[in-house]
Amino acid sequence: MHDTFTGKPTRIRGRSHPPVRDRAALQDDHERRLAALAGLGAAAEKCGLRADSDRDLVLLAEDEVSLLESAGAEWAALGDAIRVWRALLPLRRLEDFGFAADVENPLEESNALLRRVGGGVEAWAFAAEADGSVYKFYLPREEKKIGSAFGFRGGHESRLLAEAGLGTYGALLEKLLLIHALGGMATEVVAATPEGIIVAKQTLGEPLPQGDDMSTRLPEGLIEIPSRFLRANRDHPRLFFLGGRAWLVGDLHARNFVRAPEGSLHLIDLVAAPWPMEATAGDPLILDWLARVREDPRASALSSSPDDEL
Repeated sequence: MHDTFTGKPTRIRGRSHPPVRDRAALQDDHERRLAALAGLGAAAEKCGLRADSDRDLVLLAEDEVSLLESAGAEWAALGDAIRVWRALLPLRRLEDFGFAADVENPLEESNALLRRVGGGVEAWAFAAEADGSVYKFYLPREEKKIGSAFGFRGGHESRLLAEAGLGTYGALLEKLLLIHALGGMATEVVAATPEGIIVAKQTLGEPLPQGDDMSTRLPEGLIEIPSRFLRANRDHPRLFFLGGRAWLVGDLHARNFVRAPEGSLHLIDLVAAPWPMEATAGDPLILDWLARVREDPRASALSSSPDDEL
């Protein structure tokens, strides 16, 4: 099965859930893409190329350093890293998705191939007329920022305060990985455009009524964070362990869930960031709690007292 717009193999089509094997392959794709971006950044730094934003790395063309690859092993390694990256995130034009090329804001114009079905500050969502799959176009903001991610600072009523702000391209790719890992609607990163737009593809679901209470219907694997440790300016902040790493995920309100045809609920969006281990390295209570909830998600904030006694 090939994607309608890129011609590349795809594992997502309309409302059909990919089989378990395909979901595992999509998860591997997300992880390899993040590893490739990290490798690209390391290779660029060895060549003395320090980008002020990871957007500059994300949009590198395959032939960007071809004339320099014979200058030494480090430049040859950078060329290889760019080609690995481009294989995992190809560059495509908005015109490839049916949008007009000669208008100021092509995503705002009608498109016979894609039907607008939603969107917000971060992305605009369209359903493909060919198969009903959802395509999300994540728009860059303030030139080199995209999406959103949590930032951390010291709190007054809690040790940490997490606030959502503009994110990086790497943080957006991490978010898409986390959505998929949490059993969200199958998510595939399709392309980047020369304008810096990231295009992702998801299985189509039915939106929930706004305002539905999600507090008892969150995905498995999420751990409630004691308020004495952290407060966040997004709904239902939770801890999630993936690949040996702790993450803060939040913004888990009804608009970020959809219902699959068989009735199950699935995430389609969230806000996230790696847990700030450096900021909490000197706090023995938080470190002790993190170690215990990694083994037992029901562990209390303090090892000596259940949370309902605090």
